[in-house]
Amino acid sequence: MNIHGLNFCVIGGGIGGLAAALALQVRGAKVTVLEQASELTEVGAGLQISANGMAVLRALGVAKGKPAFAQKSFGTVLRDYRKGRVISRVPSPAAGLTYYYHRADLLDLLHKAALRAGVELRLESRVTEVLKHPGEAEIVLESGERLRAECAIAADGGRSVIRPILNGLETPAFTHQVAWRATIPWRHSDQTPRAALTMGPRRHVVTYPLRDQNQMNIVAVEERSDWHEEGWRQEGNPDDLRARFADFGGEVGTILAQVEQVNIWALFLRPVAEKWQNGRIVLLGDAAHPTLPFMAQGACLALEDAWCLARAFELESGIVKALAAYESARKPRARKVVAAAGSNARNFHLSGPMRLAAQAALMALGPKLAQRYEWIYSYDPTV
Repeated sequence: MNIHGLNFCVIGGGIGGLAAALALQVRGAKVTVLEQASELTEVGAGLQISANGMAVLRALGVAKGKPAFAQKSFGTVLRDYRKGRVISRVPSPAAGLTYYYHRADLLDLLHKAALRAGVELRLESRVTEVLKHPGEAEIVLESGERLRAECAIAADGGRSVIRPILNGLETPAFTHQVAWRATIPWRHSDQTPRAALTMGPRRHVVTYPLRDQNQMNIVAVEERSDWHEEGWRQEGNPDDLRARFADFGGEVGTILAQVEQVNIWALFLRPVAEKWQNGRIVLLGDAAHPTLPFMAQGACLALEDAWCLARAFELESGIVKALAAYESARKPRARKVVAAAGSNARNFHLSGPMRLAAQAALMALGPKLAQRYEWIYSYDPTV
């Protein structure tokens, strides 16, 4: 179908929402993004964008040539927690390079590209309800203002206010895992920078460099039950972080010693949504398929969604058919990737004899581990 001149409303100005807005705008649609915050900002955090996500960024014109603000990855090193002993090295996926982005940098690139294309961005626009009408969606703002669009796209995150409209109220399950994240100044220079996954009993730490190796990104996950705050903007205590990972040595111990500011959040499980759309309202990104961070695919899946949704409008005759085709195409892959992330959550935290056996297997199979997930990285939604 030709979407030239049709009105689309994207709820949420994050990576998935801005990518969807850009993909639709360049195809001739009139897109408005509604963001509840007063400005587009991100707390310090890194993202790993693997080949499947990079394919979308390149197709959108956001990552031409050497991607701006991105740090090329040369694979992953697996380490034991006590002294940082190397267990194994995992090469870059055969599908293509992974890049490390500071979340704020990638958000800014998408934001500027969307504005250049003509997307309208409205800040301080909190959506409270979306109503389906026969030929349009009605978006209700907290201010009382009502907007009309041929299609409303909910890209408002894992705690989406739009998802319950399609799926009813859901109670998320606490995973008994809590994540800490921080960035620190990092003046080291490595010719082949890699992510490091340092594993210990019931805990693990992931680190990788950002911004030309001038910053180090840190995500530390532990099993515990005394913290239940889900929002990942909650401030944590750096001394508490260090105390909980005090027996982590080697380079990761040096990195944790330098943390001065940290955020903390509890990890909750929500299933992939049973219903993604109703012919006028559609879910995208974490609103449709929130995932644990143990495959580093949250942003990549949202980018895939954005491209596939825009393409569905090109291939199908009418919005209703396009949204149905998008849901049918995306749901099986989302479920499979989310399941893979859940499996890794268990594998990273083994203890006792199981941990030692797993390490022995990793030593033998390390170079082949990337092949296990090639089905994720080799997927190119733009072809």
